[in-house]
Amino acid sequence: MQPTADRTDWFPIMLRMEGARALVVGGGQVAANKVRLLLPTGARVHVISAQLCPELRDLAQEGAITHAPHDATTEDAEAWPGAQYRLVYLATDDAALNGALAARCQAYNIPVCAVDDPAVSSFITPALITRGRVQVAVSTGGAAPVLARRLRARIEQALPAGLNRLADFMQAQRGWLRDRMPDPGQRRRLWERFLDGAGGQLGMRGQVAAARHELDSLLEHNTTRGEVWLVGAGPGDPDLLTLAALRLLQDADAILYDNLVAPEILNYARRDAERVFVGKSRSRHTLPQADINAELVRRAMAGQRVLRLKGGDPFIFGRGGEEIETLAQAGIGFRIIPGVSAANGCAAYAGIPLTHRDCAQSCLFMTGHAKADGSIELDWQSIALHNQTVVIYMGLSALPELCARLVEHGLPPDWPAALIEHGTMPDQRVVVGSLATLADLAASRNVRSPALIIIGEVIRHRVLPVAR
Repeated sequence: MQPTADRTDWFPIMLRMEGARALVVGGGQVAANKVRLLLPTGARVHVISAQLCPELRDLAQEGAITHAPHDATTEDAEAWPGAQYRLVYLATDDAALNGALAARCQAYNIPVCAVDDPAVSSFITPALITRGRVQVAVSTGGAAPVLARRLRARIEQALPAGLNRLADFMQAQRGWLRDRMPDPGQRRRLWERFLDGAGGQLGMRGQVAAARHELDSLLEHNTTRGEVWLVGAGPGDPDLLTLAALRLLQDADAILYDNLVAPEILNYARRDAERVFVGKSRSRHTLPQADINAELVRRAMAGQRVLRLKGGDPFIFGRGGEEIETLAQAGIGFRIIPGVSAANGCAAYAGIPLTHRDCAQSCLFMTGHAKADGSIELDWQSIALHNQTVVIYMGLSALPELCARLVEHGLPPDWPAALIEHGTMPDQRVVVGSLATLADLAASRNVRSPALIIIGEVIRHRVLPVAR
């Protein structure tokens, strides 16, 4: 079952309307708005209303719509056969009539939208952005139409006008390319290289011959070997994902991800991408690291573009170095996309600077893994320094030992220390104490992983962000 946060009652589809009958009940401007959406689809639009606004009156006189010059009643709905209309819009100013007509439509399984009344509707109209064949729909499930319109305005600004020409070019080449490259996965990758390269711009400018030449060149030099992308997902908040990571998420054929990757980030992936959980946590490894390395090679050799998605940054306690060594030895191409590290992200969201010219001129990252007997063997003399900040990953279970050893090697018991649980996420918690008290605070407040430990006088300079 999907998490509650992902729940929606509405399923988005694109409905073919060419030649189909559509009914609009109402003759005002709201009804005209719906007619204006329907006519470019080739639908045969019928309007029921005693009075028509000027726009609808002109359309009726031109023969663009048909018109029944009377107000609708529930008896009208009784006469509607189930297959007569592909969809119905109810745009009268009588909510009770709209509700009664909607109930009759639903009894016949006719999709119906009562404008501004999603409770009685079986479909709603999203905010639409249109560039010829390219359409983008934005919906809030009827919860916040103003928000949907605001998002539409932002998307309108981002989409170039030439997208319709690009879509026309790609449609014209589909059959030709299908004959020469039968495998759909290879075709998709070729089109993506076309769009990422010069071809996309040529198509948008309408330079058909040059765009076709670019496509021919990509086809001639096509390779079946895939590649691997090591991508940092950041510390949790999806807004901290880099633009490069977002683009690769939408291009990858398969995603191998860790347990520290926020579920919301996977929602950015291409819908048909394979998702493979390979996460590791304390005392539990879904796949040993050697098997993960081998799986990356196997998939790339089979032609997949594999995205290895890691929490934080892949080169900070992410074992990314081991993975790229394996890929290089196998001759597999790879890319590395850094991510916001847990140390940077969690400290920033907690308002704790990692360095400060008054007290911390260096910052040390380390892991807090303990041996089987609970001991931790580190260069404590270089760690227990007064003028640096220590950030400890994966140290929650060994917190009492870590604090004790730092005191033993010279830091005072009242030295500032903090825990950040679920850093950068909405349920983030920050527990501030000292080396003498932090372990007990963590136990009494039931702190759970993932949690980051920060030790140093920078904690005294903590300032909570005003807003996020």
